[in-house]
Amino acid sequence: MEAASGLKTRSFAVIKSFNFFVYGAIAIYSSFFPLYLKEVGVPSLQIGMLLAGGPFIAILANPFWGYWSDRWRNIKLVLIVLLIGNAVVMQSVFLGVTGTLLFVLMLVYFFFQSPLFSQSSSLILDTIEHTGRRFGEFRVWGSLGWAMMAAAAGPILSFLGIERFWVVYSVLMLIAIAIAFVLPRGKPRPKADVQRGGYMRIFANRQFVAFLVISVLISVPNGMNLTFMPIYISDLGGKEGLVGLAAFLTSIFEIPVFLLFDRLLPKNNRTMILCLAVVSLLYAGRWLLMSLATSPYEVVGIQVLNGVTFGGYYYIGTQLTFKLVPMEYRASGQALYALSWGGLSGIIAGIAGGWVFQNLGAVAMYQFGSILALMGLAGFLGVFALMKRSASADMNLDEK
Repeated sequence: MEAASGLKTRSFAVIKSFNFFVYGAIAIYSSFFPLYLKEVGVPSLQIGMLLAGGPFIAILANPFWGYWSDRWRNIKLVLIVLLIGNAVVMQSVFLGVTGTLLFVLMLVYFFFQSPLFSQSSSLILDTIEHTGRRFGEFRVWGSLGWAMMAAAAGPILSFLGIERFWVVYSVLMLIAIAIAFVLPRGKPRPKADVQRGGYMRIFANRQFVAFLVISVLISVPNGMNLTFMPIYISDLGGKEGLVGLAAFLTSIFEIPVFLLFDRLLPKNNRTMILCLAVVSLLYAGRWLLMSLATSPYEVVGIQVLNGVTFGGYYYIGTQLTFKLVPMEYRASGQALYALSWGGLSGIIAGIAGGWVFQNLGAVAMYQFGSILALMGLAGFLGVFALMKRSASADMNLDEK
């Protein structure tokens, strides 16, 4: 009994460490890679199109790796493959390739990178089920890694030069790969029925389908901000250190949000949908404030709101997906959720956001984002009203 308890405690610690370094590596990529591309002479529109190509591949990559995770019933193996592929392809990118070859390599990179978060979330949820542990307790380590590594990378890259950003990224990826080899495999689940269209059961719940569609609306402006916020700061006169500080503030306030939701969020579907409506309203306010910013310091300060907007949306959406999708398809369900905020929305964010940013400016881009968030708010309120009406109808039938 004690040996089993010790093994479980060790597995929990390994998962926390893994999240810290994986999220830290992706934070550095997200915060500084657009600046690297700008440094080597890539125009803003091309940067948007280049980064939009990756989310296009994510449309295939997330379901593909979710399928094999469910089929193999071994999330650890999938994560190892993803990390090694990620590291190898990115080293090729940093050799200084340009043009078509750079675009192709980024497509391959996103094939390995885009499913990392959804699969790591699936591993957490599998491992902690029926243990009394909570999702936020583990996910906060990802936020902590994102915040600390991005903040530390700013001064380091100011000293080394943005062209040497590959050094920091590569070190973190090697550490993450090493930790991945000692991750738990994941809790055994019923074998997914890959025959006779068994995966279509994922879409049987109309609430889940509506949630995915609305998630695209909410996530487009979030993707635009992730891609162009570093350039926005730079255009307003900010340096690499401010970009790192923005990334730190973007993530560090997710930690109290996750911990509070662990304790306070009711795990029923209708309440979670209503909470997503509130988060959508806060998103609209956040993008409006970004459109009004006049200095890089204002842009950095507004990133504090990411904790309750993206942090709240990510936490609630992950829990809602876990509840709405059948057990044997949970990895695929998380992959589809990731696809809604990192695949389809990423394509729109990169192409439309790049065009608006280059031709109309950052102010127009963030105003557009505020409108999309309000559309998402209306969508969630509609779903909540339908769920409430359905619950009332069921209650009336029971009374009869």
